[in-house]
Amino acid sequence: MTLLNLKEMTELATAEDATGQPKYEQLRDYVVSQIESGALKSGAALPSENRLAENLQIARSTVRQALAALERDGLVLRVHGKGTFVHDEAKQRLRKSQDLFALIVPETETAFYPSLQRSFERAAAEMHNQVVVCNSNNDVDKQASAILQLIDLRVSGVAIVPTTNPATPAFHIRQLQKNNIPVVCCSRPVQGVQTPLLAIPFEEVGVRAGEKIREMGHKHVAFFGSSHGIATDLYERGLRKAINGDARVDIFVGSGQPTNYAALEKECSQAIDAMFGKAEIPTAIFCGFDSLAETLYMLLAQRGIRVPQDVSLVGFGGTHRGGGLANHLSSVTIDEIGMGHQSIELLSKMRNGQMPIDSSEIRQLPLSFNAGSTLASAPAKS
Repeated sequence: MTLLNLKEMTELATAEDATGQPKYEQLRDYVVSQIESGALKSGAALPSENRLAENLQIARSTVRQALAALERDGLVLRVHGKGTFVHDEAKQRLRKSQDLFALIVPETETAFYPSLQRSFERAAAEMHNQVVVCNSNNDVDKQASAILQLIDLRVSGVAIVPTTNPATPAFHIRQLQKNNIPVVCCSRPVQGVQTPLLAIPFEEVGVRAGEKIREMGHKHVAFFGSSHGIATDLYERGLRKAINGDARVDIFVGSGQPTNYAALEKECSQAIDAMFGKAEIPTAIFCGFDSLAETLYMLLAQRGIRVPQDVSLVGFGGTHRGGGLANHLSSVTIDEIGMGHQSIELLSKMRNGQMPIDSSEIRQLPLSFNAGSTLASAPAKS
């Protein structure tokens, strides 16, 4: 039978008061460290529950809880009547989990998320890490399920663009941190918990869009947001701040999930008909996301409304424009490539102990503007 280091186990017995970490978690983490270091080799037998409980001065139920967690992770094998043994593939499984970073995003097909994913994967590959990508579809329950699976995989770190409707609860992030998995929040923070944040300055996005629209002489502007939330409110605030006080602003905000594209397109279609059915119509539109701007472009074209001759269109998205309409869209842009690389940098620092897992560091991502061809001077009144 392999004996764990008695001195270290004695120190472990008094550690909970100082760290606040439950004893069963400390015992589990200690066994993991012994497997990682090679002190516990494949097939080695662990001390009995009685021996562990006696040495650590804890209840057998606590020992049983730690061993059950190790068994769930596939690191030990419990054989009835014989004891608990290190699984033959324990070290390989630990190595695999340590090489895995995760990215949770609300969608994977539009806006800047595909290029964010690519940059995250490239940065991880440079450090010889693999990546798993989870699409929450902006569904808080789906996000919770993904987080539980990532905890079970014991990934090395998670970068997350939190859900917005409803907002991500703090305990989603705390569950990762309690399992010693570092988290970086991208775009927006999660209230009630501390993590590093790669922040999009949403109000400044609205300001930049408003400044460009104002410079082209527009006095009647519309704002289209995909869903209600803090970002939408800040976009509108920044837009109003930037344009002249005598400018008129029409507002449309989708009532459902931003990833329910069919429902959002139907609502946008109705809003366009209402806005452009009046005597005074907007001459410029700012959209909270490029994918929404592309949808409006097509809806306007279907009605014979020309962009930018009749109405200018400004979006918001990543610096990587891709092909098709996105490349021609006039947009405020953010460095989503940098977001992916900085996410990996911060996760690696936390994993390696170079910064605390509950760091409150905030990095504001820089903005730029893609001139495109959908923003022009306000048309002259006939």
